[in-house]
Amino acid sequence: MGNLIEVHGMELSSMPIGEYDRRIVLLTKERGKISAFARGARRPNSPLVGATRGFIFGTFQMYEGRDSYILKQANITHFFEDVIKNYNAICYACYFAELAEYYARENLDATDMINLLYVTLKALAKAVIPYSLIKCIYELKIIAINGECVDLFTCKGCREEKHNIVGYAKDLQGVLCADCTAARIDLLPLSPSAVYALQYIVTSPMDKLYTFKLNDNCMKELSEVISTIRNSTIDRAFKSLDMISTQ
Repeated sequence: MGNLIEVHGMELSSMPIGEYDRRIVLLTKERGKISAFARGARRPNSPLVGATRGFIFGTFQMYEGRDSYILKQANITHFFEDVIKNYNAICYACYFAELAEYYARENLDATDMINLLYVTLKALAKAVIPYSLIKCIYELKIIAINGECVDLFTCKGCREEKHNIVGYAKDLQGVLCADCTAARIDLLPLSPSAVYALQYIVTSPMDKLYTFKLNDNCMKELSEVISTIRNSTIDRAFKSLDMISTQ
């Protein structure tokens, strides 16, 4: 048995292994994304039953092995019961966790992603704003956190920071001002409110992310642009995204 370590973070996924064990994936502040085995966690009387369910935040103690970790115990600080009990919310939460797992790496600081997941699950639990808007905000923010977001302030045509951004050009992968949109057939139109929302998402602190709502037209514009950015940035499909699409 290796050294006993303590990490803080969130459980992203859990899957059965063998007859009684589970393998969990954790997103931690100290060591980024790591995998750990929870021996006997599927036994009804195991003290690790509650520590191997999805969408929990807390402190995890584990033994460090040569190739993996062995979970010893966990002190859970938040279970997100309101998310777990809501089927639609859990579908979105699965997607958010899968997207975080895609970006996370071992031994890379995951503090921002952990904080993003926390405030996002809180927003799902409160259900004050639509899940579809929560999804858009989360997608754009996690892309921005990982340094892959396009510049949403500078016109791709004239290369100047403009206040009259009117659309997103798919082929240029960037925004355009009113002076640079002539003869553009692939332009996704953006109202001033949608432009402000995009810029607000990438620059706002975590605790201010889920504090606004949009009308239907603005929401449609935002969703189209963020979906375009996601599809041009991320090179894989997500099974959990299909769950959302079929709702």
